[in-house]
Amino acid sequence: MASHPELAEEGAIKIVVIKTTGDKILSQPLADIGGKGLFTKEIDEALINGDIDIAVHSMKDVPTYLPEKTILPCNLPREDVRDAFISLSASSLAELPAGSVEDNFRGNVQTRLRKLNEGVVQATLLALAGLRRLSMTENVTSVLPIDEMLPAVAQGAIGIACRSNDEKMANYLASLNHEETRLAVTCERAFLETLDGSCRTPIAGYASKDEDGNCIFKGLVASPDGTRVLETSRKGAYAFEDMVMMGKDAGKELLSRAGPGFF
Repeated sequence: MASHPELAEEGAIKIVVIKTTGDKILSQPLADIGGKGLFTKEIDEALINGDIDIAVHSMKDVPTYLPEKTILPCNLPREDVRDAFISLSASSLAELPAGSVEDNFRGNVQTRLRKLNEGVVQATLLALAGLRRLSMTENVTSVLPIDEMLPAVAQGAIGIACRSNDEKMANYLASLNHEETRLAVTCERAFLETLDGSCRTPIAGYASKDEDGNCIFKGLVASPDGTRVLETSRKGAYAFEDMVMMGKDAGKELLSRAGPGFF
């Protein structure tokens, strides 16, 4: 706001809430209703049509290819990327009773916590970033270390898109960009794009900066039943081209190791 005081004026900004297909259809797995773009399509359409001027996305929901006529010039500083374990009966994932049944269920944070409180499930996993943004961390039983649970690609990162021909808005957004986050997300998304993974294939990736300023990237793919888990890592300069290459190279390695029919 200091750079653009006109945006602080009353009525300068209007928040438009848009429900997406992913928000509306909760009874089916994401992969069965189209998979990629289910939490962004309607928002992007509103942006392209001029109904809104910017689109705020959770980057883990953004397809690797942006829609035509849009650009994404801004990533906000990244939130905590870790996952949270929440349970009323166990203090950690490891303490769940032997033989516990694992299954998937969908819904927003409030829906999942309600099912937990109603006894429909005994435990759930949620991105810590979402709980922090909603000021609901009091529900967290324990936080899973990254070495134990590598996060989803771009987890904890917010991206803001605008129309590609809206130079003024692009400049506004660029002034808000957090470059370290943008580079990390770019590396992780290069990994995901190379794998071309579906919503049925567990894929995780995380790029971070070490104490020497280098990029450390860790990537993982697994079979849906968890019987096969393939991991890899890369280290290199914390710079755009180097990090794109690291992500792509890690993806190519896991594609080769996984073999046909894995994805």
